Amino acid sequence: MPFPSPRTLHPIVLPDGERHLSTVFLSAAIDHPRWTVGAYSYASSFDAPADWSSRLAPYLHPQSREHLSIGRFCQIADGVLFITASANHRRDGFSTFPFAIFDGMDPDRPSLPDGPFPDTEIGNDVWIGQGARVLPGTRIGSGVIIGAGAVIGGHIPDYTVVGGNPGKVLRSRFAPATVSRLLELSWWDWPIEHILRHEAAICGADLAALNVAAAEL
Repeated sequence: MPFPSPRTLHPIVLPDGERHLSTVFLSAAIDHPRWTVGAYSYASSFDAPADWSSRLAPYLHPQSREHLSIGRFCQIADGVLFITASANHRRDGFSTFPFAIFDGMDPDRPSLPDGPFPDTEIGNDVWIGQGARVLPGTRIGSGVIIGAGAVIGGHIPDYTVVGGNPGKVLRSRFAPATVSRLLELSWWDWPIEHILRHEAAICGADLAALNVAAAEL
């Protein structure tokens, strides 16, 4: 069976030939002006929504000022939520109550925050575990693993494992020199045929073989 195009909505075919409707390639599932999604990144849900953008980032509206970007080959488990900057309330006054949203949403009303509205950025090959929460303005590096139920904010370095609430870096996945070389190789940008040809090196952490594969390009 050929590897599916990143424009395939339901890329998993079950043994009976039916499509697995609870998993989608996000580049095919999301058409939203404030989203950018790289090829082959997928999300799964036990209760597949009709609108994946609203399920994953319910506060990111077409008129929002922030942006959510997700790299290539990311894996997003059931229950993950991106809480983007439009979810924020004003916090510098005596009340945080957003009076303006109930009678017209005038953006100049004093009960609405006037920023900042930081973007949320997810790198490549990031695995976000079940029920994790990603807070506004978070920047997650490539190769990161986020544990189930974690609440993540700030800047998460490349190739680290993060867990807890508040989320903390638990360990680095590889030595610094290996991380540096992996970022240089950026295998996720290779043609899909070349990636599949060298799947064993990528998934088996064979850096020597990966260097050879890069030289073949």
